[in-house]
Amino acid sequence: MFKKILIANRGEIARRVIRTCKKLGIKSVAVYSEADAGALFVREADEAYCIGKSPVNQSYLNADAIIRAAKESGAEAVHPGYGLLSENAPFARKCIEAGLIFIGPSPAIIAAMGSKIEARRTMKAAGVPVIEGVDDPLEDEEAAVRAAEKIGYPAMLKASAGGGGIGMQVVQTEKELRKAFAGNKKRAEMFFGDGAMFIEKYIEEPHHVEIQILADQYGNVVPLMERECSIQRRHQKVVEEAPSPFISEATRQKMLDAAVKAATSIGYINAGTMEMIVDRGQNFYFLEMNTRLQVEHPVTEEITGLDIVEEQLKIASGERLTITRETLKRNGHAIEVRIYAEDPKTFLPSPGKITAFRLPEGEGIRNETAVEAGSEVTPFYDPMIAKLIAWGSSREEACKRIRNALLNYQVEGIKTNIPMLIDTVRHEQFLKGYTTTHFVNDFLKQAESRK
Repeated sequence: MFKKILIANRGEIARRVIRTCKKLGIKSVAVYSEADAGALFVREADEAYCIGKSPVNQSYLNADAIIRAAKESGAEAVHPGYGLLSENAPFARKCIEAGLIFIGPSPAIIAAMGSKIEARRTMKAAGVPVIEGVDDPLEDEEAAVRAAEKIGYPAMLKASAGGGGIGMQVVQTEKELRKAFAGNKKRAEMFFGDGAMFIEKYIEEPHHVEIQILADQYGNVVPLMERECSIQRRHQKVVEEAPSPFISEATRQKMLDAAVKAATSIGYINAGTMEMIVDRGQNFYFLEMNTRLQVEHPVTEEITGLDIVEEQLKIASGERLTITRETLKRNGHAIEVRIYAEDPKTFLPSPGKITAFRLPEGEGIRNETAVEAGSEVTPFYDPMIAKLIAWGSSREEACKRIRNALLNYQVEGIKTNIPMLIDTVRHEQFLKGYTTTHFVNDFLKQAESRK
């Protein structure tokens, strides 16, 4: 096992990795920007190095500065967390070239799965279901129109290198497609440096269900059940739960089989997630593969009893998985909500100083936080400030616990999405366990119509 690792991230995920390091007796090294000099994760790490100014491209995206800090500290490995450089193949390659172990899959796998078009081709060849669409980048607007005519409307226009909904748009008609093509291509070039676009048939009433997997270098692949992640805003998840209350046991086993097949076909190593779109008839299709730890990994930990970060470290240090699909047992139900510093009506960020901060406590309650009273939420980074997780022996108990915990969550000085989350976990569709990716938009429209 490693003696010292550097965490190439910030906020609550840096604290999460530090916690597992302390448990295993591993020294942790944090990197931070000028804006984060007084942050909790900086104080909790065994060592910390300032890597630049506050803007993310001058600090947390500065691969050379991060690697210099790793070398100076004597760290043996780098844990990338999620977001930032976690799925950046050049960064993973630089780590390896510097003699560091990158805690994740190989740069080649990261690159292949980072291209939605390449990932689609790969999964199709492996026999994993994919949505009807094109397997090559669209040359121009006319090619997009021809492809949409072939698969039929509504269609989903997507950026191959996209993420977070950027470069993605549902189009109902040829006119909408023509209007959307150039703008989405330009946004993809701006954010990802790659304007390649493709198109797929749009799935009606889509459910977003994903399979967490662990894979070691000896060919062992274990699926850690599934997560329901359909409640999203701007194509970003805000509520996740495990297991999914929507899919049947038969569908679950088919999805687990598909995830193992997919990971095995590409020689995947470490933690990863197969994201699927499931239609109302429980037909499922490959969406993308996240080659990193997910924000929502705590709900899987709560129902399996595993520490996924610990498993990542063990795999990266060369150990074999000690769990199998047969020995893994599911226990109860877990729900996670993401708490953002944002206006609950507009979803716009709400930076500022947190004047009061009190976390809910109780049986089955878990808190993952990036802040405390007195923390300054800056405009430089993602506005997620915390995650709240509730476990229960049943979904009903988990729903009750997450609702009560949200009612006792105190954040003052900034706006948060807690009111929207309370309304969500009280909503009849959520309590029924049937929420599609349209839930937030539909719910907000209903709320507005009642005013």
